[in-house]
Amino acid sequence: MNEIISKVLVPNKEWIIADNGKKIGSIAKSKKGYVFLNKGRSVNIKSFKEVVDKLDTVNTKRKFEVEPLTHTIYNYPCSSKPYEPVYNVKKKLPLYAKSSKSKSQYCAGYYVIEFRKGWVKSFCPKLITLERYPYHGPFKTEQEMKNTLNILNKT
Repeated sequence: MNEIISKVLVPNKEWIIADNGKKIGSIAKSKKGYVFLNKGRSVNIKSFKEVVDKLDTVNTKRKFEVEPLTHTIYNYPCSSKPYEPVYNVKKKLPLYAKSSKSKSQYCAGYYVIEFRKGWVKSFCPKLITLERYPYHGPFKTEQEMKNTLNILNKT
């Protein structure tokens, strides 16, 4: 029996579609709904159900992963389960590691970072990146970050 499963890559933006553990395509959110990507072809769709209906056979189980619980540190979202969360009072940054053995520290939340090409949005960048480049943040929501990015790009 086939089992079609969706796995979240980027929350609310991108998913992998697998059949019995084998990748058969991906779905990305677009302005008009979603885009299903399969073997270099893209098809505009309105919902996950439409993908399943196209792939569905008589003996197919459907299992769609609900958006994972978002991890937070001091009310800032982070991209993975945080290990050793710390709030750096001096820099006003929520810091964490991605694993118990990790030596890299990441900053929870959304940021706008200025690189050579201009201001770029970032979600949970490494601490070393924020130490090297000018930035604004942390922001608790993506919308706050986008508003700041729009203001910075206008100037």
